[in-house]
Amino acid sequence: MPSSHHTMTILVINCGSSSIKFQLYKMPDGEVLAKGAVERIGEDDSSLACERKGESLRKQFPVADHRQAMDVMISVLVGDNGVVEDTREIGAVGHRMVHGAEEFTGSIVITDEVIASVERYGELAPLHNPVTLAGVRAAMAGLPGVPQIACFDTAFHTTIPEKAYMYALPYQLYEKHGVRRYGFHGTSHRYVARRAAELLGIGEYEINCITVHLGNGCSATAVRGGRSVDTSMGLTPLEGLVMGTRSGDFDPAILFYLADKGYDMPTLNALCNKQSGLLGISGQSNDMRTLAEKAAAGDPRAQLAFDIFCYRVKKYIGAYSAVLGRTHAVVFTGGIGENSPAVRAAACDGLEHFGIVLDPGANQRTLGRKEGKITTPESPIQVLVVPTDEEKAIAADTYEIARKGERK
Repeated sequence: MPSSHHTMTILVINCGSSSIKFQLYKMPDGEVLAKGAVERIGEDDSSLACERKGESLRKQFPVADHRQAMDVMISVLVGDNGVVEDTREIGAVGHRMVHGAEEFTGSIVITDEVIASVERYGELAPLHNPVTLAGVRAAMAGLPGVPQIACFDTAFHTTIPEKAYMYALPYQLYEKHGVRRYGFHGTSHRYVARRAAELLGIGEYEINCITVHLGNGCSATAVRGGRSVDTSMGLTPLEGLVMGTRSGDFDPAILFYLADKGYDMPTLNALCNKQSGLLGISGQSNDMRTLAEKAAAGDPRAQLAFDIFCYRVKKYIGAYSAVLGRTHAVVFTGGIGENSPAVRAAACDGLEHFGIVLDPGANQRTLGRKEGKITTPESPIQVLVVPTDEEKAIAADTYEIARKGERK
């Protein structure tokens, strides 16, 4: 990187169907100037929460759409009371994009062509892509002339080989409809793999590790030589590990069996994506903290949900060790991965013959955004906890691309 480190203010936006999360960074040092969210967009009780200059701000007022939410957000970031005086001080905006299909292998400046492509992949990520584009359009209108950069959740996984991304379905489904494994959480997997390499003193393109992102969505990735070579999520984020409300892997014939019993498509879709996972098994909650408490109090269904969740993680660690061969580390991240020693212990239980020997004390102590090693010094494979920071990774990408644009 050139030594002329000139600073730039970067706004990172993560759009949900009814929310916009934002962080304003001073780059390249990664200092967070402000962060917050506009939530419940489109409802009467929409709210803005923002932390800036060490103060917390909360307001409630109706916000009709993403465009209005963007104006509200800009109003607390820019101007006399804001963090920057003028919108022109914002050097670039980085957007988290969920699905870039095969076309986008890295972060890129958003143009009309990019928007058209992302629209085309909308049906691959119906919950996410159209919403993200609403955020892009709102940012373009609210911050005219500021470069907008797309950072794709699928980009890190575009190095996965064909034998790992193809399904054993008729080949023409791939040619005609793009049916293949794409994988998600790529920004997170890339960030924690790079950070793990730093912590272990291994080059970022030398590390072999299994990154395990456990939040409300969960995925595991096999990283060889710093590049993704396999990942558990598929065409959509439904495949793979058990999640808060998603089933993860199961026999697809279950769907045909239920269809014969009168379940229609929307019902089956909701069943797999919104009513399964931890919520479906426990019948009570999609939140691991709640379930761990209930399990400790002797609730059998909460215990079962916990056990199935951890068992599935363990199976993927085993499978990806087979894929990688020599493995330097297993890296846990995400809300559950960072904060649940019990989940980490259960997922690694019995893997001593594999070369994973946890240090129970270190495991118990590592939570609350702490990073560190939770294996014994003798453990052939290290287990690390690395809090993910997708926004910071997006800010870094955005800064790099915006600076290249300036140097032209």
